[in-house]
Amino acid sequence: MTPLVERLGLAPQARVLIVSCDDLGFTHAANIAVYESLRQGVATSASLMVPAPWARGAVAAYRGEDVGVHLTLNAEHELYRWGPITHSPSLLDGEGGFPRTIEDIWEHADLDEVRREWRAQIDRSILWGFDVTHLDSHLGGVELKPEFFDVYLELAEDLRLPVRLPGAEEERRVGFPFRELAAERDVLAPDRVLPISAFTGRSADLDLVPPGVTEVRAAPALDTPELRASAVDWRSRVADRALVGPEGPLARLIETTGCPTFGYRALRQLMR
Repeated sequence: MTPLVERLGLAPQARVLIVSCDDLGFTHAANIAVYESLRQGVATSASLMVPAPWARGAVAAYRGEDVGVHLTLNAEHELYRWGPITHSPSLLDGEGGFPRTIEDIWEHADLDEVRREWRAQIDRSILWGFDVTHLDSHLGGVELKPEFFDVYLELAEDLRLPVRLPGAEEERRVGFPFRELAAERDVLAPDRVLPISAFTGRSADLDLVPPGVTEVRAAPALDTPELRASAVDWRSRVADRALVGPEGPLARLIETTGCPTFGYRALRQLMR
């Protein structure tokens, strides 16, 4: 198949970035930082957690940005919780919210309820007015079990939406050909995914970015009492906000190297 970077109209050895912000809707602090990163920083895409408490706040602030659905089956924090919008019994833990771990979902979730919940999250995003550009998953691992991946791929194919997938190295480690299966059904995905923390302290070093389309993933948030009370990983979220900002190392790398950036909307256009 033609490499994705060539389908975007670039040379085979071109390096391209998609800069993504996860967890839109997670908290008010996340909503402000994600939209700030899209409008003033280097972010080119984001994804919405529909069941999260501040999803409606994200709706109110939306201005047509490149936003996909952050398909959610987990609520990992100790004190800050959310649950399925379909009230599916197999997707609930003993406290009435989503389970905290991916392994718990793998062990107990009914696949029909997973399909119904994920589709409801997508449909609600559309109903709220989002021009949904892609699908990815919260905590980035539920879809790496074959039966869950089948649901993920089925939704992407039905809706003609690109997806986030790990790179070929992860495919070999997991032991089933999820990238090959997606390609066979012309469901597009970036060639690899990197955490934005990989760019800490770097200004103009493209060595981290091989040829092809690389997604750089962040979860930015403002440093607020709400965030600190909600998430034990609040420090990394605050750090991510600086990294995707207009003065951060990734911005300097893009400026000094001329590295092209795209959102997922460009991949969706290719699929459609």
